[in-house]
Amino acid sequence: MATIEPKSGTAADEPTTRRTVPPGAPPFTVDDLLRFPDDGNRYELFNGSLLVSPAPTPLHQIVIFRLQMVLFQAVPSHLTVLSTVNLRASDRDFYIPDIVVVPKERARSVKLMFAPEDVLLAVEVVSPTTKIRDRATKAAAYAAAGIPTYWRVELDEGPALYVHELDEGSYRGPGTHQAGDKVSLSAPYPVSFDPADLTDY
Repeated sequence: MATIEPKSGTAADEPTTRRTVPPGAPPFTVDDLLRFPDDGNRYELFNGSLLVSPAPTPLHQIVIFRLQMVLFQAVPSHLTVLSTVNLRASDRDFYIPDIVVVPKERARSVKLMFAPEDVLLAVEVVSPTTKIRDRATKAAAYAAAGIPTYWRVELDEGPALYVHELDEGSYRGPGTHQAGDKVSLSAPYPVSFDPADLTDY
């Protein structure tokens, strides 16, 4: 768990790293996470195991922003679209989806953490450091938490959109939608877009 700090001089100098020592000991709890330093990393928990991700790349941020705008333009008045929220599934399970769709009423009342039952859609944009996590670990975790729909955006594929829908406790599919093909989806509400439009690279 490294955080980047500039050497003395200008910010353009090569960065150095220092170790961030998390308080507590594994298995970690959500209460432990609340005591972690704000060091620029993203901390998540899977059954008490700590997973750490660095800040997203510019391309990652562009795709999140553009998909959030696509969803926002079609969102019904009783729902809203948010990015990088705290999602507490249990005392030892804590996730930070790239995008979620939640009831507007819950967005107004939640102070720090959403519950799984608040989330109608969770989205992850896959990066080189999160491939296994987003394709397998998070898909299983979101299904176990009862989140009805999970979208996975694969940047290396154009990008491509993978749509997972909950069926008796697990996700079926996924349905695959390639860049260049306009997709029309009905859940969590009707929306149409071409995955290619999520990036200008």
